[in-house]
Amino acid sequence: MSVVGKLIWISGPVVRARLTTAVAMLEQVWVGEERLAGEIIALDEDVATVQVYEETSGLRVGAPLYGTGHPLSATLGPGLIGGIFDGIQRPLTVLREQTGIFIQRGVFASPLDKQKTWHFQPKAQEGQSVRGGEILGTVPETHLIEHRVLVPPTLSGTLVSLVPEGDYTLEDTIAVVRDERGQDHPVRMVQYWPVRQPRPLRQRLDPNVPLITGQRVLDTFFPIAKGGTACIPGPFGSGKTMTQHSLAKWSNAQVIVYVGCGERGNEMTQVLEEFPQLVDPWTGRPLMERTVLIANTSNMPVAAREASIYMGVTIAEYYRDQGYHVALMADSTSRWAEALREISGRLEEMPAEEGFPAYLPSRLAAFYERAGRGITLSGEEGSVTLIGAVSPPGGDFSEPVTQHTQRFTRVFWALDRELAHARHFPAINWLTSYSFYVDDVARWWREEVDPDWYHLRQTAMQILQEEAKLQQVVKLVGPDALPDHQRWTLDVARLLKEGFLQQNALHPVDAYTVPQKQVALLRLFLRVYEVGQDALHAGVPVVQLRRAVDMPRLIRLKEEVPNDQVERIHQAEQEVIQAIKQLATSSRPTRMQEAM
Repeated sequence: MSVVGKLIWISGPVVRARLTTAVAMLEQVWVGEERLAGEIIALDEDVATVQVYEETSGLRVGAPLYGTGHPLSATLGPGLIGGIFDGIQRPLTVLREQTGIFIQRGVFASPLDKQKTWHFQPKAQEGQSVRGGEILGTVPETHLIEHRVLVPPTLSGTLVSLVPEGDYTLEDTIAVVRDERGQDHPVRMVQYWPVRQPRPLRQRLDPNVPLITGQRVLDTFFPIAKGGTACIPGPFGSGKTMTQHSLAKWSNAQVIVYVGCGERGNEMTQVLEEFPQLVDPWTGRPLMERTVLIANTSNMPVAAREASIYMGVTIAEYYRDQGYHVALMADSTSRWAEALREISGRLEEMPAEEGFPAYLPSRLAAFYERAGRGITLSGEEGSVTLIGAVSPPGGDFSEPVTQHTQRFTRVFWALDRELAHARHFPAINWLTSYSFYVDDVARWWREEVDPDWYHLRQTAMQILQEEAKLQQVVKLVGPDALPDHQRWTLDVARLLKEGFLQQNALHPVDAYTVPQKQVALLRLFLRVYEVGQDALHAGVPVVQLRRAVDMPRLIRLKEEVPNDQVERIHQAEQEVIQAIKQLATSSRPTRMQEAM
């Protein structure tokens, strides 16, 4: 590490240095005698502009700038799972042991423990031809995740040597690959990859397999595909963080990467305290055994927020390349965009709408484009699903970050303040939310769950939309002025909202709903609507119809019927349909007598 220049200008997290030797764009550098982490973001002849990922107070003009010769990179290897890192992948638990609860400037520690030994099981054979991304062997990283040691993506050739089964450190050479020019390249279990450069895939696949979340309003009404993109906008207190916690816990992604980007310290503290205690519902093991946490709170240096997003998605791509389905939760991209705005202001760039830089849309697009499902270089299937929370000031969805995020994502889960205040959670507004994956995943639902899923979903949406129109009339004249069939629509819409859309994330039964139970509940409520309408046409007054249908009991089914007892919902359906039909049959003689 050598001196490449000296500081000539300092403005918050941005500094400029006059260079004495050549450097590269996006090269990682160390600033000042304290060796503060930074990255070159602009070059103008012999002047380099650096964004510093640590507090710059105390820096002086004339302080040295040290070059590293490589870009800001993620350290990848066994030991990532269960780790808690900051935006530039410093391990927070290790730093706490070194400096206490407040991280000192210039302190750095290896993201992975390079002294720890891992039991390596070879899977390749010496002498075979290998390509980038191919699996050399496996390491039991946790009880839930088998870490697959890969050939670096940019390397291919002949496998000259491969160590036998045994215990090795990350720095030990486990294999040697000879390229086409006859040069030998040692391969270790630890790799480095530039965070701003997407990792390659062999082939992209269509996003036609849903990511099952167990949240009924998401899976049935606004599904997201594996490898898809979603936006969760919502005002303060509407439940963005709780929704992402539920997704992290219950979705059928195999690896979770949770990025707390600029969130309040108390929210990240809740994540850091709760996640190690949570139990993975699929295996009964601690949830942290398949989770990576990146914490960059609002009181941490602002420039590191910008790096944390890329660090998280690079780690997600690394596990995707091993053949895993990964979900990345970014909470929240609004704070990331605010970091871009602050740095842009320091650079005196021309601002665009609301002071954000003109390149905000392209940065958002570049981030969400790294999602996808495909065939990895090793021939495995993997995916990265990106779910970003957005915190629009005052809940204004017309502000730039929400608008641009909406352009580049295919699912829009709009959280509603009024629903949250009414204690309706998840507070996702079914009238303003949408998903462009509905047609893509319909075949999976039809073949794997129920052939009527698409029709049931469309019918339920029509009832909810009709109810929204009727509520405008109700506000003017009251519900009693409506004809019976419209009053019945209001009743069934309430049944859908309280018995299906509303879900208790803390309830042992209701927190997660399997797809089969989701369809069974939806079919029950729509059959009640259909048979009820027939009874109304047969002359049954809506008041009698309401007495025949025990609405509170139907609403409680979501909490009373476990996921493995869906037949109880079918039984309840038969009982309530029979009761309505008997009511309609008994009313027909009365109508004939009235006609006579």
